[in-house]
Amino acid sequence: MRKATGPRGIVKRLTLDSKVLKSNMLGDPSERVIDVYVPAGHDGRGLPLLVDIVGFTAGGPAHTNWKNFGENVPERLDRLIAEGMAPCVVAFPDCFTKLGGNQYINSTSVGRWADFLIEECVPFIEKEFGCGGAGKRGLFGKSSGGYGAIAHALLYPDFWAAAACHSGDMAFELAYLPEFPRLLRKLAKCDNSIQKWLEGFYAAKKTKDDDIHDLMTLAMCATYDPDPSAYWGVRLPVTFDTCEIIPDRWRNFLNHDPCAIAEARGEGLKKLKGLWIDCGDVDQYNLDASSSITLTLCFAASASLDPAPGPATTRSVFADTEPAAFAPRDSARALAS
Repeated sequence: MRKATGPRGIVKRLTLDSKVLKSNMLGDPSERVIDVYVPAGHDGRGLPLLVDIVGFTAGGPAHTNWKNFGENVPERLDRLIAEGMAPCVVAFPDCFTKLGGNQYINSTSVGRWADFLIEECVPFIEKEFGCGGAGKRGLFGKSSGGYGAIAHALLYPDFWAAAACHSGDMAFELAYLPEFPRLLRKLAKCDNSIQKWLEGFYAAKKTKDDDIHDLMTLAMCATYDPDPSAYWGVRLPVTFDTCEIIPDRWRNFLNHDPCAIAEARGEGLKKLKGLWIDCGDVDQYNLDASSSITLTLCFAASASLDPAPGPATTRSVFADTEPAAFAPRDSARALAS
């Protein structure tokens, strides 16, 4: 049941057989579905391109599915464009993995997801619809997708022109370390075998919510510190008996922390047309505090750019970009300029 009237865009489903994903250790399929929204009255040519990278346990096509008591993303785009938002093409790639998702960076275990987006997915869509191109590409996401958005903004500012990070993973000491004691208690029941726990997870008739959280922690291990000799590339950055940090492994985690990346490569943010970072004031992974830390580091790295007014955890990095520009309502404005 469609909940709104007005001009309707269309959603086209494409399939891309990725070359860069064929080497992933999980045995995940390289063929991926990409849903693409094109607004009413347009064929995509000349429009900006936004890429929706979803949070953990989801896949892009989940955002184009019917939604009860609310709008799915294409319906919301129809409404917002009718209200004055700049029209844009929006892509929803399926980036789900056996570990529940990914962080949209390259990993020898989970897959080369940064390469998938930049070398395959975006060029494929731009060729198909004539949209995007240099200066007219942006990405947005929440949670794991928020991490992907801020990581790509910092690592690939010559490719993306704008990014929106909603409750993205950052400040890993606050976000991830508190999860390991619980995970160790689960693994202890499986003889401290990550393989045995994962096999039990997939053999269970019903998935438990708390097991999803532990699966996510294992996915972070496979993403930030993959071990080619381990089952699915997963090893822990802490000891099994005392949960003490293993320095070299944890260092590999921190090398991917947006806080560390911002300090090392934040200067590149000046190349973007817009960057939006937000989080609520309460978060189970402490991302409210983490977002404030990352914002401070981004401002320091882009010293010539003053932060726009806004709450400490909801701000644009650019003084000449209104905070609303990367809220959902006007997420295409910067790219349309």
